[in-house]
Amino acid sequence: MEGTEALDPRFDVPLCGVSTDGETRCAHYASERDVIAVAFRCCGVYYPCRACHDALADHEAARWPPERFDEPAVLCGACRTTLTVAAYLGCDHVCPACGAAFNPGCARHADRYFVVD
Repeated sequence: MEGTEALDPRFDVPLCGVSTDGETRCAHYASERDVIAVAFRCCGVYYPCRACHDALADHEAARWPPERFDEPAVLCGACRTTLTVAAYLGCDHVCPACGAAFNPGCARHADRYFVVD
């Protein structure tokens, strides 16, 4: 995994970010509901946002294709559950494991992480 020098030891998955807190909020997105991180397909490292990946990784970001939406790729920062892309995209902005509210504004940026229409 390239660009993983600053993995966050508070998490059981490889997570990097700019000024992340204990629930995956970062310097770019820090509202109460910004509690997810996405494992980028290119490296398998979870980042709270595309800006964190761009700032810390030494490679171009790659998006998840639809044929891989059944793989775990989204981390709930509130309960540390990993979700498949399909589960995340279909959860109506609420973690199915713990009920934590996810930022509904993230749907506007889904195409940065997933190949969606």
